[in-house]
Amino acid sequence: MTGYLKKGLLWLAAMTITPAALAQELPLAQGWRFLKEDAKGAERPGFDDAGWARVAVPHTYNAGDTRRGGTKARSEPAGDYYRGPAWYRLKLEHKPLPGTRYLLHFGGATLKADVWLNGEKIGSHAGGYAAFRFDVTGKLRAGGNLLAVRVDNARNPHIPPLNGDFNIFGGLYREVKLIATPELHLDRLDHAGPGIKARTEALGKGSATIGATVAVFNDRAVPASFQVVTRILDVQGKAVAIQRSPLTLAPGARGTAEQRFALKAPKLWEGRKSPYLYRVKSDVVANGQVVDSQSVPLGVRTVAITPDGTFLLNGKPYRLHGVNLQHPTRFGRGPIVTRAEIDEDLQLFADMGVTGIRLAHMQHPPRVYERADELGILILTEVPLVDDHDQSDAFRGNVVQQMRELIAQHYNNPSVALWGLGNEIRKSDPASNRILAELNSTAKTLDPLRPTTYAHCCIDDRDPIALHSDTVSYNRYFGWYLGKPEDFGPWADDLHARLPGRPIGVSEYGAGASILHQEDPVVKPPKHNGDWHPEQYQTDFHIKYWLAMKQRPFLWSTFVWVGIDFPSFKRNEGDRPGINDKGLVTEDRKPKDAYFWYQANWSDKPMLHLASRRDVNRRTSQVKVMAFSNQPLVEFRLNGGAWRSVPVADRIATWTIELARGENRVEARARTAGGAMLNDAVSWTYATP
Repeated sequence: MTGYLKKGLLWLAAMTITPAALAQELPLAQGWRFLKEDAKGAERPGFDDAGWARVAVPHTYNAGDTRRGGTKARSEPAGDYYRGPAWYRLKLEHKPLPGTRYLLHFGGATLKADVWLNGEKIGSHAGGYAAFRFDVTGKLRAGGNLLAVRVDNARNPHIPPLNGDFNIFGGLYREVKLIATPELHLDRLDHAGPGIKARTEALGKGSATIGATVAVFNDRAVPASFQVVTRILDVQGKAVAIQRSPLTLAPGARGTAEQRFALKAPKLWEGRKSPYLYRVKSDVVANGQVVDSQSVPLGVRTVAITPDGTFLLNGKPYRLHGVNLQHPTRFGRGPIVTRAEIDEDLQLFADMGVTGIRLAHMQHPPRVYERADELGILILTEVPLVDDHDQSDAFRGNVVQQMRELIAQHYNNPSVALWGLGNEIRKSDPASNRILAELNSTAKTLDPLRPTTYAHCCIDDRDPIALHSDTVSYNRYFGWYLGKPEDFGPWADDLHARLPGRPIGVSEYGAGASILHQEDPVVKPPKHNGDWHPEQYQTDFHIKYWLAMKQRPFLWSTFVWVGIDFPSFKRNEGDRPGINDKGLVTEDRKPKDAYFWYQANWSDKPMLHLASRRDVNRRTSQVKVMAFSNQPLVEFRLNGGAWRSVPVADRIATWTIELARGENRVEARARTAGGAMLNDAVSWTYATP
């Protein structure tokens, strides 16, 4: 199936599809009309939208709102950005084919979407971060059609998130497409999942038991007898295991094939070491012909957490450390990002040496999970239950729906290690606990092979709110919002002693930093809501935190808040409003010094980095040079003088020097075990005291 624009219409041309052909997809990207306000009657085909803007989808109507921010801590109102309804309309030509079903797919619409086709309402979806689909078979006409979508990102008491330190970007901000399938087809309407659920059920010595549940729908007018043929394919596309399951379905019936595979000598998905990916391909075969087919990734792996806080990958201890990532954005475009940009973000942290990433605080684009599969990065992914909640049945029902969608759409990604129930619920009462209990039971019912987790903060560490999930992690900012970084270790030890047998981790810790703010050494700790966030304080904060964390193996995971600076309408601090600057990387993807501290600790690739390189105009002649390296010895020299050898301790080498007046050049080098030389250099100017 292909599509093209002609005189403002999107024409759908069936090039190869036949009633028995495989499913095909058509992106609906071009030709949309858009209005950033409500418009009565805009769902009607005859509505005049000639004055509306022309846009391509994906699209957000908040792209220009990423520099608006204010902070309650400074008695400022939050940043004002548009949260309300907007309309999208698309005219398209269509020629329906007999024996074909048509599904309208939306990758995401924030926060609520109402959809009409030719003036008839075909459905609504509440929830901003999951894909959703509608069956439009019989509603698509031969000839001209009008698709109208009303999107509304206004706060809705029945749709989480109700709060959060991030912007709610409104719009059709992920792909929209039309899916054509035969009448006998894999079930793509189960919460927009693929109709296939593949899993590693057990690992043995030289073998693995793989399970697959394949759902098929018969939309024919007569009974259908057929086979579900499922193959496990290696990276070369060669079938290494196969199962055939006969099924007979009445008209309009749905059925499942439960299949088991004994995979001999499997190649394991081993995280960063070796993320080997198979694919599970299921064919619906009727009368000797493949009428529908779909494939999903398979990583042969198991995950578990022991009561003493040991994370196990394939039954072996695996240290889980990394960063939080907010929903991918780019300045001036919000969440309208490319696959290449998502890959760039994940590669930054793969290079830093992470073993895991927590996706805050919502379902992320599919490419994030796909790339994590490929890189061997384990993922914690959660529903957008953030801070506040409504105690109504409608709210609880919606957040449970979002958990069902999250699991249906990402069950097959081997990178997904845990399902997250939420973040920082600040009230503990029967209604609040009921929400978390129902989320946990939903996740465990739909996927008993993965643990659940929850990010706790702001009420008692042992409150019942923190006890519903299999494990719990804590958001702790000693040295930023309260206390000092050195308080972390005693707090963790005390909590561990008070919760014996309860796996605990750290879901968030961090401090703000602007690369425009340089202060070496830092005279006094900055205020979290102040205008001065020196990069050096963030570096010192993370040095102290990680040195404490690595000495506490009972922490099953630790995640820096946050990987990349991101837009937040609740912020006016550091060097500009509307940004959360706790990232190890700036919004325009420049690593801060703290990034290299973690790279020295986490990466196996030899590295060397001189810190405070941006503090070019020095205020004192005496300076302590600090280098991060994962090599045993670093050599320094100043202004071309003699080299000075300094042993590396805790991945740090320091050397105190006296700068000459004017420009100075400091060099560092380290020789790897293989004989290669790593080099780095900085230039600092000293003029007056």
